[in-house]
Amino acid sequence: MGLVKTVHIALGSNKGIKLQNLQLAVDMLFDKVGAIKKLSKVYETPAMGFDGDDFNNACLQIETDLKPKKLLKELQKIEKALGRKKTKSKGYESREIDLDILFYGNEVINEKGLSIPHPEMKNRKFVLLPLMDIAKDLEHPKLDKTITELLENCEDNSEIKPINKWLKNPKKRYAFSDYNFIAIEGNIGAGKTSLATMISQDFNAKLILERFADNPFLPKFYKEPERYAFTLEMSFLADRYQQISDDLSQLDLFKDFMVSDYDVHKSLIFSKVTLPDDEFRLYRKLFYQVYKDIARPDLYVYLYQNTERLQANIKMRGRKYEEEIKDEYLEKINSGYLEFLKSQTDLNVKIIDISDRDFVKKREDYLWLLNEIIS
Repeated sequence: MGLVKTVHIALGSNKGIKLQNLQLAVDMLFDKVGAIKKLSKVYETPAMGFDGDDFNNACLQIETDLKPKKLLKELQKIEKALGRKKTKSKGYESREIDLDILFYGNEVINEKGLSIPHPEMKNRKFVLLPLMDIAKDLEHPKLDKTITELLENCEDNSEIKPINKWLKNPKKRYAFSDYNFIAIEGNIGAGKTSLATMISQDFNAKLILERFADNPFLPKFYKEPERYAFTLEMSFLADRYQQISDDLSQLDLFKDFMVSDYDVHKSLIFSKVTLPDDEFRLYRKLFYQVYKDIARPDLYVYLYQNTERLQANIKMRGRKYEEEIKDEYLEKINSGYLEFLKSQTDLNVKIIDISDRDFVKKREDYLWLLNEIIS
C-alpha cells in the first residue's frame, strides 16, 4: 500500500441522463481510484461561459494511493468511458461528464496540464456550494481561507439549487456492517493485517491488530523451537487474552463493526504444531479455561496462499527473526488451520484462495476479495 491521500473531486454533467452520468462516475471512481468517504448533495446549476442545458454538479471526498498524474489519467479514462470526447474547441461546452481534482491533500502542484488546488475553484459557486456539504472547514493551502470563507467571498451570482435526488456510495454494496465482529485469519505472511487494516479504513470499522512484534520469545522460538515452544505459546495465551478482552469490551459508538487480524483460537492451531502431545493437552486445557467466555467472530475469513507466495511475502517484509521459517513449518500451520476450520460447525467461515491475487497493490483484486467475503 502506498501513502493514502485525501482528495476532493468535482463532478458535473449537462448532457444525456445527467444524474445517471454522475452515479456511473462515482461507481467508477470507487472501482479505479479508492474508497469514497463523503458525497455532497446534487445541485442544478446553469451552464457557465456558454449556452447549454443546466448542469448537475456534486463533489466527493475520496482516499487514494494514486499519485496526482496517475489520478488525472484515471479521471480522463472515466470521462472517456462515459462518452466524453476531446474537441479542439478552447471554450466551454456541453459534456456527459466532467471530473476535476480540487484538492490533493494539502499539496500545491503546478505542472503542465495539472494545477492543484484547482485555480478556478474560488470563482465557481457550483463547485464551492457542494464542497461546503463535505468540507466546509477545509483550508485552501494557497489562499489560506476555508471553503466557507471562499463561498462568502465568491462573486459568482448564479442561481444554484439542490435537487431532491442523491448519489449512492458504492461501498454500500459491501454489507460489512451486517456483522459485529469479523476475524481475518491466515498463515504467516498471508496478508491478514493488510486486509484488516484496509477494511477498517474503507468501512469505518474498529481495528484490532495482534500485538506480536513485542513478544521477546518469538525470535528465540524461530532459532530454537523445541526449547522455547511452550514458553512462547503460554506468553501468547496471556497476551492475546488481555488484548482481546480489552478490545472487545471497549465499545466505539463511532464505528460500525470490529475487524481483527487474528482469532484467539489460532493459539490452539500453532500450539498443536509446535508442542509435544503431552504439553499440547495441558495447553489446550488451560486455553479453554481462559477463553471460555470470549466472544467468537460472526464472520471468519481465512486467506489461503501457497507456500511459495507466503515465503515471498515473508521475505519482502524483512523481519530478521522470520528468516528461519521453513516451508515444512508453514505447510503444517496451513494444515492445522484447515483441520480446525472443518471441525467448527458453528462458525461462519469463508476460505479464500488468494495465491494468484495481490489485493494490496491491485485495487481490482481487493474489490474481488471483498466480493468473495460477502458473497
